[in-house]
Amino acid sequence: MGIVTQEIIKYMKLYSNLYLKSREEKRLLAGHLWVYSNEIDTKKSPLARFKVGELVVIKSSNDRSLGIGYINPHNLLCARLLTKNEQLIDKSFFEQRIRQALILRECCFKQPFYRLVFGESDYLPGLIVDRFEDNLVVQITTWGMESFKPIIVDVLVSIFSPKSILLRNDSSGRELEGLPLNVEVAYGEPPQEIIMEENNSKFYLSLLTGQKTGWFYDQKLNRSRLKDYVNNKTVLDVCSYLGGWGIQAANFGARKVCCVDSSELAVNYIKRNIELNNLTSCVEAVRDDAFEALKKLLAQQNKFEVIILDPPAFIKKSKDLMNGVNAYLRLHELALRLLESNGILFTCSCSMHLSRNALLDIIRKAGLASKTSPRIVEQLHQAQDHPIHPAIAETEYLKGFVVAV
Repeated sequence: MGIVTQEIIKYMKLYSNLYLKSREEKRLLAGHLWVYSNEIDTKKSPLARFKVGELVVIKSSNDRSLGIGYINPHNLLCARLLTKNEQLIDKSFFEQRIRQALILRECCFKQPFYRLVFGESDYLPGLIVDRFEDNLVVQITTWGMESFKPIIVDVLVSIFSPKSILLRNDSSGRELEGLPLNVEVAYGEPPQEIIMEENNSKFYLSLLTGQKTGWFYDQKLNRSRLKDYVNNKTVLDVCSYLGGWGIQAANFGARKVCCVDSSELAVNYIKRNIELNNLTSCVEAVRDDAFEALKKLLAQQNKFEVIILDPPAFIKKSKDLMNGVNAYLRLHELALRLLESNGILFTCSCSMHLSRNALLDIIRKAGLASKTSPRIVEQLHQAQDHPIHPAIAETEYLKGFVVAV
């Protein structure tokens, strides 16, 4: 037996065993990474014995090792698997996983602007890392990952030599874990704002105050599809945020673009991004609620040849499903009424609880209500830096369609 194996066995003895009930290992054996509290044999491994974030060896009822993970004994989603192998969960483990994630991103993207780590899909559950060239923004959403925060920062510094690492630990996911919400600098000095590039457009954005990590990389490929539909067209970009869709539409040749967002901060950034891209003659920014803006445009008998709907998640929890579906339906009906004949609708939903088929049905119903005839010409997906874990349906959250009306 080699020295390394002896060290691993010695270290493994420091981990407590978490036993599953009989037959509850099927999901993990099928590739899933999650363990729920009702799947645990609490007689053999009482949950009160464990500390939040503690590393555990997950075992089947017949004492078969299923791998190493971490636990939060106070949550329904109680444990998450890190590896099926008996190995040290140390700096070299994180370095290997992050380098594997980097290989995929460098294969898919020429510029260093992308989501570097996407939680479970990169086999690092509870960890999000977005790269903005020489600046990194990190979100940690579980106690297990929180306990490795110094190691994660150390690995990111050693691989990327960044100018800064910012921890945007202010997401609602941390509240579910009982983690404190905060924004803190982990390394260097993050700039107040940066200029990033996407699809030959430039944008000012704030890593410190922007939504989530500052940008929505998951829509990058979908925004690039505008180039086939917007040349010399009038475009309405609803829930525009920083103008990601609308400004790119203008740079792809749109004749006139109206960007609408309810946030004063976002609209101010849209205006600056319009100037940054020299588009003051063809793009305007309007501050208004999405529904109210669409109603006003209808009352004014305005029409657009292309409309983009990229709203925030209307369905954040399963209990919100009915109200969320009704909101999506109202939004789509208003948009379809605003479209010119032979118009194009780009529509997306990031609500995990709304399926692709449910969004398709919303489009169908909105078509009937607006007396229009929608046809699906393209399906939209999250970009390659948001890979989908084949065993975890929740990792495929973004869905959308290009609709000809």
